[in-house]
Amino acid sequence: MSLIITDECINCDVCEPECPNEAISQGEEIYEIDPDKCTECVGHYEEPQCQLVCPVDCIPLDPENEETKEQLIVKYEKLTGESFS
Repeated sequence: MSLIITDECINCDVCEPECPNEAISQGEEIYEIDPDKCTECVGHYEEPQCQLVCPVDCIPLDPENEETKEQLIVKYEKLTGESFS
């Protein structure tokens, strides 16, 4: 699954620079995550960095974009051009 930012977001700007895939951007009202770029930090870190820094805990898994770890690895490899190790 990719992650999603809920409407509890306070626009504090801490999540955007933490995303290694540049999947987070400012939306019209709150920050948004592009599900085509979100790998839940698979390939980069052990856990999603945006979730770690979010002060209001508003970044859950997106039930509309379910993906297996294997699918996230393939997405990581396509986005970065690197092999998952």
